[in-house]
Amino acid sequence: MSARPLPVAGAGRSSAVRPRLRERWFLAFLSRKHEMPIQRLRACSACCLLAVVLPAAIPSCITTERVTFGLSRPVFVTHAPEDNNHLYIVEQAGRIKVLNLTNGQISIFLDLTSLVQSTGNEQGLLGLVFHNDYARPENGYFYVNYTAKPDGATKVVEYKRMAGNSLQGDPNSARLLLRVPQPQTNHNGGWLGTRADDLLYIALGDGGGGNDDGTGHTIGVGNAQDIDQNLLGKILRINPNPAADDFPGDPDRNYTIPPTNPFVGIPGDDEIWSYGLRNPWRCSFDRLTGDFWIADVGQDSREEINFRPANSPGGENYGWRLREGSIQTPTPGIGGPPPPGNVNPLYDYAHGSGQFEGSSVTGGYVYRGPIAELQGKYFFGDYVNQKVWSLTRSGSTYSELTDWTAKFQPDAGAINGIASFGEDSVGNLYIVDLDGEIFRVVKMNPLAKAARSVASAVTQTVPRMTGRR
Repeated sequence: MSARPLPVAGAGRSSAVRPRLRERWFLAFLSRKHEMPIQRLRACSACCLLAVVLPAAIPSCITTERVTFGLSRPVFVTHAPEDNNHLYIVEQAGRIKVLNLTNGQISIFLDLTSLVQSTGNEQGLLGLVFHNDYARPENGYFYVNYTAKPDGATKVVEYKRMAGNSLQGDPNSARLLLRVPQPQTNHNGGWLGTRADDLLYIALGDGGGGNDDGTGHTIGVGNAQDIDQNLLGKILRINPNPAADDFPGDPDRNYTIPPTNPFVGIPGDDEIWSYGLRNPWRCSFDRLTGDFWIADVGQDSREEINFRPANSPGGENYGWRLREGSIQTPTPGIGGPPPPGNVNPLYDYAHGSGQFEGSSVTGGYVYRGPIAELQGKYFFGDYVNQKVWSLTRSGSTYSELTDWTAKFQPDAGAINGIASFGEDSVGNLYIVDLDGEIFRVVKMNPLAKAARSVASAVTQTVPRMTGRR
């Protein structure tokens, strides 16, 4: 059986700690049965059963439904602009698939398996985003982020759709935008994003290993705090317009620098938008406000959610390797006081097995879909503890923290390893499970939900398997 994927926090720990934690996490989830039985009425089930008697006193029930299964290690899902009928699913080995939301059929959009190196647990095809004007006949651009054969370097590549077929990418249209060498196989980041400015945002981890230290890491400070000719541990912002190139003599850099980037004209790499990140595992822009959210996987102690408002000029330092979450990194000789310009996370949580604890954060989205009760809540999860939470931002902190794990038990399948969240064109929220399933968050009629919950309690009387199917 293959190991679980990219966001696992233990992959970046010190060599003395990493093997023990990897064994505990990977084997627990892949090689044995889950020891916790699920014969219970979950919180949402109880809510809905009571709603039969007291409908006015109980809020409507929220749950999940499975929309597809049988995928191979999916790590991301997204949509193309102006397309209400399809989801695009990224598989770690290098395939992008298209799911027809009307009939459930799946087809291949683009196959990059011959180019993608996915032998390392955190390597592979990791990110996909479409140009805002993708639907226009003269556009059709989209961008991918993957670790490339033979050396595992990160490549960000532009492609176009096939002429006359918006549901198939053209493999011969590749144009390399950026290549970044990776010193180790983990902490690759991989997220890509755009917003109304049509610029391309790229998330890169610190290069891997533990403590942002050792071979391939800047001596004394690490990669994430080094902003001079070092793009690792950063969020980058570039202009991918093919009509111009600020680096004509560099085959690994084929783009222009937005003039409003924070380090233009001063010391620091011009591509950098923000820095001080360990392994940003899923970022997102709020589709309503443009606010920016970053989930950064921690090392030994804390997982963090970072927030910056839409009007931020960039330049934020999120603290790693000096800081892990809101605390000093505990590793002797690595942690320290907050660096200049440090921005504390909006929310961080401890490692552990408690209700609001975990070991490997998976970032999500601010909900802007059709369910009124969920509006404005930022959903995120923990890959190791299989938790789904939401928080509501209140200024520089949060006013509400909710555990949705019990309510999100689906009608079929199981949410065992939350690799990513995703959105469709109208803002529905999806959960990507590494075991090959995609789930959608839905609002269910209380009577229907109660019936489903009773059936689940009656029939699911044996421990559920959590290994890969």
